[in-house]
Amino acid sequence: AQRSLDFLEFVVRLHRNLFLDLPGDLFLGVMGLLFVAAIVSGIALYKPFARKIDFGEIRNRRGARIRWLDLHNLLGIVTLAWGLVVGVTGVVNELAVPLFGLWQKTDVKAMIEPYRGHQAPTLGELATVQGVFDTTRRELPGMVTSSVAFPGSPFGTPYHYMVWTKGNSPLTSRLFSPVLVDARTGAIQSVVKMPWYLSALEVSRPLHFGDYGGLPLKIIWALLDLVTIFVLGSGVYLWLSRRRSPIEERLAELQAAE
Repeated sequence: AQRSLDFLEFVVRLHRNLFLDLPGDLFLGVMGLLFVAAIVSGIALYKPFARKIDFGEIRNRRGARIRWLDLHNLLGIVTLAWGLVVGVTGVVNELAVPLFGLWQKTDVKAMIEPYRGHQAPTLGELATVQGVFDTTRRELPGMVTSSVAFPGSPFGTPYHYMVWTKGNSPLTSRLFSPVLVDARTGAIQSVVKMPWYLSALEVSRPLHFGDYGGLPLKIIWALLDLVTIFVLGSGVYLWLSRRRSPIEERLAELQAAE
């Protein structure tokens, strides 16, 4: 079980940033934009192609390359909407670090400005974590506590516990609301409203990975991934085979397409 867990963690980190942290995030974000651009350009190319043959038609008698072209276009247009959703949400996910950094430099900085110059609590002055947890659960009964950041952590402030909560419905369970709890008294100071760009990030994560519908949706996402891999592979094959084809064969293909 541990070996399987380690393998999944390896794959997730490889998919997320190629083990390169922020540079890997940004690189894959650019690749995601190129993926979306390729889909959009494919839509423009498909429109004149669709006028020549019926939808779903595979021209088996035109040769292997024409058959691959028809399959490439058919599967590409069928998975168009899914590809755009996964591509756009993937780009948003790769911006998680810069977006949270922006939030900390703007909203979080403004929240702790009134405490500027105050002495941060010492370890002996801190309220207990259990007390903070119990207070949050009592004051916010409709929220579920997911984690607690100690005062002074990179994800909080020097003067507060940052309690991360979320809703209990299918949609609100994806939307996190940080709660500032006074580090000395354990009293809730404020429930922070997340900016729109972080809300978009939180909603896009499960949509990108197919986490909204449990195992059935994950299976569908995996099948669509395989189809997308086929579309990408067939596109590379068509490009390479076109470069290797003699000029006469290219002219014959153009005439056949017309």
